Amino acid sequence: MRIILFLFTMVFFLSCYAAEDIYHFSSTEDQTRFAMLTSELRCLVCQNQNIAESNAPLAGDLRQQIFQQIQTGHSNQEIVDFLVDRYGNFILYRPPFNAGTIGLWFLPFILLFSGISYLVYYIRKKR
Repeated sequence: MRIILFLFTMVFFLSCYAAEDIYHFSSTEDQTRFAMLTSELRCLVCQNQNIAESNAPLAGDLRQQIFQQIQTGHSNQEIVDFLVDRYGNFILYRPPFNAGTIGLWFLPFILLFSGISYLVYYIRKKR
């Protein structure tokens, strides 16, 4: 029992030393922009988390890049364009509608239609 308590205590206290990014902004508007941008961009490593929530080293680098670009006065669109040019449309949760992303937009509907069609065919065949 003592060993379990000791291990639990060690894990708890080690988690208290987790690194956290601290950024100092000149205005609350910049801080709001940072929070909005990091929550709207996808982590390339985790893929199901945004940059703000991810603990991956790449996400930390992306947060740092966004912070630096906000400090230099870039607009939100300029920051997003820079990241899309560097990492592609995959970094966006809502990719633009173009020839390269047409599958992302229509494939779910095609699969849904195919599944419903097969279900109807299967039911009619059983009757």
